[in-house]
Amino acid sequence: MATILVIGEVTADGGLARISAEVATLARSVAEQAQGSVSGIVVATDPTAAAAELAGYLPAVTAIADPHAADQVAPQRVASAVLEATSTADYVLIGASPDGRDVAGILSALLGRGVLVNAVGVDWDDGPVVEMSAFGGKLITRSRFSGGTGIVTVRPNVVSAEPAAAAGTVTKASADAGADLPAVTVVDRVAEASAAAPIEEARIIVAGGRGVGSPDGFRIVEDLAEALGGAVGASRAAVDSGWIPYSQQIGQTGKIVKPKLYLALGISGAIQHKVGMQTAETIVAVNRDPDAPIAEFADLVVVGDLFAVGPAILAELRSRSG
Repeated sequence: MATILVIGEVTADGGLARISAEVATLARSVAEQAQGSVSGIVVATDPTAAAAELAGYLPAVTAIADPHAADQVAPQRVASAVLEATSTADYVLIGASPDGRDVAGILSALLGRGVLVNAVGVDWDDGPVVEMSAFGGKLITRSRFSGGTGIVTVRPNVVSAEPAAAAGTVTKASADAGADLPAVTVVDRVAEASAAAPIEEARIIVAGGRGVGSPDGFRIVEDLAEALGGAVGASRAAVDSGWIPYSQQIGQTGKIVKPKLYLALGISGAIQHKVGMQTAETIVAVNRDPDAPIAEFADLVVVGDLFAVGPAILAELRSRSG
């Protein structure tokens, strides 16, 4: 009987990262197909809140309190603390976040296990079959582990987090010696000053591309996002031009998002951008070029100048809220 372990990631405020809820949902589905068992593990200075959240998705969660987690870089501490648990699990699933990728790499080196990265889906066929997107989404590969065990990192926003029918149990534990990894001390933390929700979690995104033309051109993008209660996104062209921070970039080399509404202004929709937003429930594009690539997959395309269409949409939204 296969055993699957989910490594939960903790946010700065002590809660469970959304990607971990998504991974737990996927792992639970795979375990059901395999008729195996699935559990979770969380490591933090105080893992109580995150472990309780993860138990909403998994039948059993271990909460490991690590007093050094606050002043040392997370991947080393997490990998060290979960080493024993991962060594006895057949398969390990973790989110493909920056920290998640680092943890997977460390565990791979310590355990001698293979890693399948950026999974967009996992099924079971006498072992996990992992779907991965390659060449900017032009090719979907299906791979499995030849050694019978392995580690999978799961791309954000490819699974909708769904709580289990009943909450699981949480077992508390303390961090043991684990692996003898070099300590990497945190000397400073810098938080971006922003009242907006993380773009990966936004239900509505208004994004601007090369067609916006300038930093001032993003004003209409920001105004529409505010009117809709959404977040501001951008294509790589806009980020590379210095019009908007990298943290707002959506696409192959940026964020993967899955909003209910994606409003694209002046974005051509090249494959590199498409892979970051194609799972949006509804895609609306405003572009002067009726043959732009985004017209092939958008639900609605408005052919016109975004600086004429955008203000008209904004005026209509404000008239309805007035």
